[in-house]
This record gives sequence, C-alpha cells and structure tokens, in this order.
Amino acid sequence: MSVAAFISSQKTEHGIDHVTSCRALGVSQSWFYKWKNRIGQDTPTARECRRASLDAEITRLFEASGGTYGSPRITRDLHEVGWRVSENTVAARMAELGLVGRRRPKPRALTRQGKRPAAPDLVRRKFTAPAPDVLWCGDVTVIDTGEGKLYLATVEDLFSRRLLGYAMSEHHDAALTCASLQMAVATRGGDVDGVIFHSDRGSEYTAARYQDLCRRLGVVQSMGRVGCALDNAAAEALNSTLKVEYVHRHRFRTRVEARLKIATWTADFYNITRRHSANDGSSPVTFEHHMIEKRKASSALLRTAVA
Repeated sequence: MSVAAFISSQKTEHGIDHVTSCRALGVSQSWFYKWKNRIGQDTPTARECRRASLDAEITRLFEASGGTYGSPRITRDLHEVGWRVSENTVAARMAELGLVGRRRPKPRALTRQGKRPAAPDLVRRKFTAPAPDVLWCGDVTVIDTGEGKLYLATVEDLFSRRLLGYAMSEHHDAALTCASLQMAVATRGGDVDGVIFHSDRGSEYTAARYQDLCRRLGVVQSMGRVGCALDNAAAEALNSTLKVEYVHRHRFRTRVEARLKIATWTADFYNITRRHSANDGSSPVTFEHHMIEKRKASSALLRTAVA
C-alpha cells in the first residue's frame, strides 16, 4: 500500500482526518490531495509527460554518441535543442535508465626505446596552444583484429584537439609515423614550418627516416622522458578515447574492416561531432571555425578603431 493510500484508509477505517495523518507522516497535504483527485484518472500529468519526453531524448542522444557520452555532454546536447535541465537531473535520469558511458580498461605499454638521440622536451606537460599549427602531439597504439594486430599512429593539434593525421599498418615502424605526419601536413595545406611535434621516445620517432622528414617539413621535434606516460598525456588521452568509446565496443574481423571503421569514426564523429572538454564542449572542427571567425571579427574591429 502506498503512503497516500494509507492516509486515505485512515479516514475511512478509523475516522482520522487527512490533515492529521499528513502531519504525522511528514507528507505534504497538497501532494496528497493531488493524488486523491487523480484516482481513477488515466491521463498523465504534465510533469510525467515531460519526464517521459526527457528520457526519450536522453536515450536518443546517448545512442547517437555510440553509447559513450556521460551526463555533462548529454546536458550540453539537450541545451542545444532547447531543453532547460540541470546536469544533476540528467545524471539521475541516465542512472535510472541504465545508460552508462565510458569504462576504462587497463592500458598496455607499446613504446620501444629508440637507439638514436632523442629530442629535448619543449612542452613539459603544457598541452595547450594559442593557435592552430603551433603544437602537435602523436603516439602509436595497437588495435586487435581477427587477423592480428593493427598499429595506428596519430597526429593531434593541441589547439583544438583535432585529429589531423593518422595511419594504420601491420608494422610498427617509422614508415607508419611518417605516413601519419604527412597526412597531417596535407590536412593543413602543406605549410607547417615551425610547428612543434611532441611524442614519446619510441623508435618510430627517433628513427633517421622520421627525423629527416621533420627537417624537410620544418617540424621541430619534442620528446618526453622514457617510461613516463604523463609526458605525452594528451596523445595518451586520445588513444584512450578511441579505445574506450569505439574500438572496445566493436570486433573487427579483418584489418581492412578496422581501417575503414576507425577512419569513418574519426572523420564523421570525433573531429566533427564529438564534444571535447578542452574546447568548452565544442567539437574540434567547430571550435577551430568559431575561433577563426572570432579573431577575424576582432581584427576587423581593431582596424576600424585605428582608421
């Protein structure tokens, strides 16, 4: 028997008025009378309708993210489509609906120390940049497939967290990292002279082939210490996002399937759609466009003021 039904029964069976019962049980009288007036009615209240609509929209947005978004990002999505709801409410509804975002597995180390001299650490764990093509970072991670391991090398711009370049191969070598860097350069139009590229001291980055490519492009290498993941934390975070939000949720039968699906996820979701906390909740491409337009407007305003 519910509390409201119990209060009602006290009046009928024992002659105890509703006011006394409500006070004794610490229940709002207005709440009880609302319940009483609704007995026998099938029409849901406005609050129940709103909650049902909210639950449906939360579920839709969660599924659209590939089942990866937690309450902060879902709340931002809701605000964009016109909902006025707090993050705490969204978290409570997601818990009620059983919608759980990311689960982090234990990472595996992949770095093999190179024999050639390493570059100095120019970043020192300051993974921010004032503009595009000032500071990039990268790393190599492994993807398991039904045919065996597939290695993925990435290049990320730390201004917007945009994944500029990537390459995948059966081999864990300098050819892989060179291909990812060349894709990043092509993405930026070919002129990246002076950009700093930060990595670990793996043999793929200390190899003569990779160092020669950096010199030709005008890319300045920077490297963290041996065995210290925090020195390349931004690249490690990208690997974690890729693994937790996509790779670990799929089984790739072949390396070709893994290549195609990871490339699609990167192009259609990570760079264009996925919200990033470092970008105040915007996707990397949206953040870059917004900042470019903002700076153009500021420059035009300054020119007008000077004239």
